[in-house]
Amino acid sequence: MERPELPLPQLHAFVVLAEELHFGHAAARLGIAQPPLSQQIRRLEDKVGHALFSRDPGRVTLTPAGRELLPAARRALADLADGLAAARAVGSGRAGRLRIGFAASLALTVLPGLLRTFRQQFPDVLLDIHEMTTAPQIAALHDKIIDIGLLREPPADETELGFRTVLSEPFVAVLPSTHPLAAQRTVNLAQLAESPFVLLPRPVGPQLHDQIVTLCIAAGFTPQVAQHAVEWQTVCALVGAGLGISVAPASIRRIRLKGVAFRGIKPSAARTRVAVAWRKNDQNPLVAELLATAGNDPADRS
Repeated sequence: MERPELPLPQLHAFVVLAEELHFGHAAARLGIAQPPLSQQIRRLEDKVGHALFSRDPGRVTLTPAGRELLPAARRALADLADGLAAARAVGSGRAGRLRIGFAASLALTVLPGLLRTFRQQFPDVLLDIHEMTTAPQIAALHDKIIDIGLLREPPADETELGFRTVLSEPFVAVLPSTHPLAAQRTVNLAQLAESPFVLLPRPVGPQLHDQIVTLCIAAGFTPQVAQHAVEWQTVCALVGAGLGISVAPASIRRIRLKGVAFRGIKPSAARTRVAVAWRKNDQNPLVAELLATAGNDPADRS
């Protein structure tokens, strides 16, 4: 289909004249003199190849060709106005799409509040949420599959991504409720040396995995891993089934599973951090808006 080349001023002039059916009134509404209006209409009629108005003395009416063109002209002008408004909203960060990756355990802590606050401020933004562990989030950020990551223990050697801590929390021991140590309020980490562990596989969260292993080594033992599970809820379920014990971020206590006990550990100084991650060169204004919602300065991307 041939794409018509119709200047917008001509379409606008046509619609206004079709509504006023009076050259003088239409010219005044458009803020131009009557001769330029007549020229605009003549040029449009030349492009159409037919008269759009009947010009009888003291009376202007639409021809059949004009009546046929009018709905399409109105739609074209309305669509353009909507498109301009949408483009301005996206450009200013008031609309558009933001793709967010998040670690499943963060649905228990920072994610709901962050999304709720952002949604209140930017109700027209489409939030595309993806559940994934830390390492896949890093890859998805590099591959531009997501715009924002919400993850645990970001890598220290990244140069293309920015990270900002939004939560720091201690670790807890995850025990079967029948475990002898479950009767204590806190346990010494060294007391877990003889128990099999259920841990996340290292590839899905290398820094957090290594941090837990380092804690155990500092307590005098290397954890003997009996089972791996990708999500913390699965870790807790396997612990409740008696397959082992675990050490996990304290927010995991919000997972309410029968047969699982959460206890504080000694030493208690170690903490794990949750960070927002993004591409440093990302020009999407919604990224800066979400960082601001998280309580940080979006201009500081170090």
